[in-house]
This record gives sequence, C-alpha cells and structure tokens, in this order.
Amino acid sequence: MPVQTFAEKNVSSLAAAIGEPARARILICLMDGRARTSTELAIVADVSPSTASAHLARLKDQNLVAVMACGKHRYYRLEGPSVAAVIEALTVFAGERQEKLPCRVPSRLRAARSCYDHMAGQLAVALHDHFIARAWLAPDSSKQGTYELTDLGDKALTELGIDIVCTRTLRRRFACACVDWSERRPHLAGALGAAVLDVSFRKKWLIRDLDSRALNITVAGRRELAARFGICIERTPTLTGSNPEVRPSAAAIR
Repeated sequence: MPVQTFAEKNVSSLAAAIGEPARARILICLMDGRARTSTELAIVADVSPSTASAHLARLKDQNLVAVMACGKHRYYRLEGPSVAAVIEALTVFAGERQEKLPCRVPSRLRAARSCYDHMAGQLAVALHDHFIARAWLAPDSSKQGTYELTDLGDKALTELGIDIVCTRTLRRRFACACVDWSERRPHLAGALGAAVLDVSFRKKWLIRDLDSRALNITVAGRRELAARFGICIERTPTLTGSNPEVRPSAAAIR
C-alpha cells in the first residue's frame, strides 16, 4: 500500500475540512473579512450551536480560521489572505463547471463585494482594467500574476490617499491578480488591493452591507468613480435595506 507523503496528507485533510457543506458555508461567510461568533456562524451554516463549535474547531485545527477572545465572547475570522485566496479559487473552479447555466450570482453581489480584505465584482474588475489601461500597474516579470506600481501609478494612488510606502512594508504580496469568481476576470488583490478598498471606505464611496459580502456604492461614490476612473455606475433597485444597490454598466474606461 502506497505511503502518503506529508504534503498529500495535508492536502487531503484540508480538502476534507473545506469540503463539508456547513464548513464551506462558514468559510464563504467569513470571506468578507469580518469576525463572527460561533452563534452567528451556526445560523449561517444552518446547524446547531454545538455542531458549529465542532466545525469551527476542525477549521481552526487546519489553520483555516483564527479565534479572537473579547471578554466572554470568542470571534472567528479567516486565518489570513492566503486562506481567502484558496476559497476564492475554489469558487472560481466550482463556477466553471456551471458556465453553460445562466448566471445565478445575485446582482448586488456581482456589482461589488468584498473578497476578504479587497474588492471584488464588476466594479473591482473595472478598476483593475483602468489601472492597467492607464499604465499605473505593470506585470512583474519576476513572478507571474503579480504587478509592480509604476511611477504614474505611485503618483495617482498617493493623490488618492493611499500611503504607498507603508503599503509596501506589509509582510504580504504587494499587488497581484485574483480571478473574480462571478466575472471570470482578474481584480486587484494583495496589500495594494486592500488599500484601495480601505480608501474607498474612508472616502465614503462604499458602505458594507450589514449581512452579506455586498458593498453598496454611495451617491458620492458613483460620482467620483465616474469622474476619476471613467466607470459609469447604474443604480438598480434593492430588495432590503436603505442603501441603493448599484452595478457598473459597460464600465466605460476612458
């Protein structure tokens, strides 16, 4: 009988941990980068609190989630960007099997959503394309799928309010492509992608949805995205909540 290597055992254990439906729902829920209690995640996973605790223990053992104690409460979040990248890649692969079916991604998630600590969806893809078209980002020849910020990009994003020097010092990839699971095209990830999302929050261009990964684009956001990046935003009706749902229409990159 063949002896499993250390790597094979790790892959098998990780696949088993992610593959259970309730645990997969927990991981996807945590893709918005926020921390949640086991009670909240039990509701998401549609299991009892005790079962959710067992699932979370399994995910923690596999270094897929981290736990933070705050007084009496314990909050769970993804272990880090590398875990988010794995989950996002799996959703892309799973979606490729359904390519011939009509798109079932809710429009409010497809327009703009969080992908752990960076932006995803149609808006994120449009921004990525704009950065490339304006030569703010250039492919890094030393590593496939990563980018270097050009002098033009450094100036433009600094003017936008991003501290490029500080962003470069973070112990993670600076800028890289992340294939968007709803658009099947890349959006910007890495430390720079997280900085773009952070500045969008600070400028009140985007507001987090209270109960999902959806990002709502404000009136000011639509105006600034059109003026600065040539991305035209079209308002669509929202079913719940007071924030309008918006989606990029034929993102006109100028």
